[in-house]
Amino acid sequence: MANLPEFLCNSLAWDRGSEFALHKDISNALDLDVDFGGPHSPWQRGANENTNRLLQQYFLRSTNLSAYSESYFDAVADELNDRPRKTTGWRKSADAIPELINKNC
Repeated sequence: MANLPEFLCNSLAWDRGSEFALHKDISNALDLDVDFGGPHSPWQRGANENTNRLLQQYFLRSTNLSAYSESYFDAVADELNDRPRKTTGWRKSADAIPELINKNC
């Protein structure tokens, strides 16, 4: 995130899982506010909930993720990042983000 333009790095909104226990270290390292939605309030973390739903197409709940290779995770990430999104006017993020950066820098 250190390489992203400042206007894209105002804050992060994360899930409330134990995997984010070191959020203060990340916040300090990036000089970035880390926000957590309220418990039982998924609408406060829309992108997170949407991504979780999309990931469930690849990994069922309770799946042992150690059975997968890093290259498989990379392929899933590439596929998800290559999807057209409503918030970008049904463009792919790879097409919309450079335009956003050029417009705001």
